[in-house]
Amino acid sequence: MLMNRRQFVRAAAGAAVGARATGLLAQSYDMVVKGGRVLDPSLHVDAARDVAIAGGRIAAVEADIPAGSAEVVDARGRFVVPGLIDVHTHYAREPEGPQICLEDGVTAWVDAGSAGADAIDDQVVVARAAPQQGRILVNIGRAGILPGGDTMDLDLADVDAARSAIERHRDIVVGVKARLTEGVAADDVEVLRRAQAAASAFDLPVMIHMGQTASPLSTLLDLLKPGDVVTHMLAPPPNAIVDDTGRMDPAVLEARRRGVWFDVANGRVGHVRWDIVDQVIAAGFWPDTISTDGNTTSRSVAGVVDLPNVMSKFLNAGMPLDEVVACATVNASRVFPHLNDRGTLHVGARADLTLLDLRVGVFDFVDNYENVRTDRQRLFPAGTVLGGRWIPRA
Repeated sequence: MLMNRRQFVRAAAGAAVGARATGLLAQSYDMVVKGGRVLDPSLHVDAARDVAIAGGRIAAVEADIPAGSAEVVDARGRFVVPGLIDVHTHYAREPEGPQICLEDGVTAWVDAGSAGADAIDDQVVVARAAPQQGRILVNIGRAGILPGGDTMDLDLADVDAARSAIERHRDIVVGVKARLTEGVAADDVEVLRRAQAAASAFDLPVMIHMGQTASPLSTLLDLLKPGDVVTHMLAPPPNAIVDDTGRMDPAVLEARRRGVWFDVANGRVGHVRWDIVDQVIAAGFWPDTISTDGNTTSRSVAGVVDLPNVMSKFLNAGMPLDEVVACATVNASRVFPHLNDRGTLHVGARADLTLLDLRVGVFDFVDNYENVRTDRQRLFPAGTVLGGRWIPRA
């Protein structure tokens, strides 16, 4: 039977749909995460979708993917997001740290300067043995974090020792950390200069721990290059990113314009205070990344608990959910080059996913000064897929 042009187009379209459906039915997957709400800021996707996985990679993100004989993860009623990335942790301190944060949904982490050059080898062992990707920033203070201050003895800010540590572990050490709080660094400007000298030899970023510094923040920001990271961005004065009236420091805005990242790093003491959070959010200066500053004991600390709990603070502060998720996925993947293939559910990407429950109720959130806020929403980790393998929440 002869067909006119309209009939031919309809028939061809029908054949294409049929071929696609047949292809889907014939496709073999290892796992299908079914029935969830996929929220992937990297793809601008926020919709009911299934995620199919084959060979440890994302094979498809579509509505109603037939599972066939594949393992099925029931994600009904939950958000399915790219695997969470925590760019400021201290999980390399103890061998059990990486497994703990994996169960909390973290599929890649960076230890932010727990060790200096003198002890970096031990922490590299932990990072290499981690089930997920773990990397390390070497503390410019060669003895690492010290109760009396990492670089109060300025001789501990040893450029040659830091360079040697990086050279030994180029695949694991991805940057240099400088803690610059007064009482931690004898001379914050000189310590930062030495951190830059160590990092620049390998074209690596520096992360600075700001807040309560002796030098004005603008002085320290002037020493940062594109790609460097300011962590503890919500620390209160002196030398906060806002002044006493809540106005953003112009040097902070200029630093962001030239490519400096700003990270939360919730932590336990001195890093987050609710009034600073309010002022920064009101100014529209949202964080680039949300991180925990967590370690193996963080679950028992009301102010930290886990990365989804810290993310919840910003959801309740007024950031849209997709922006909050971006801060722990696609944004975080851009901070360190080794993370560039993470933080996305793009077809072909590594199959790292986190399932999140968004619960509505009455939840208390604590800052670092024991101030409690009660809010209505909280994210809870509900399971993780790591490289195509299901990791249930313990």
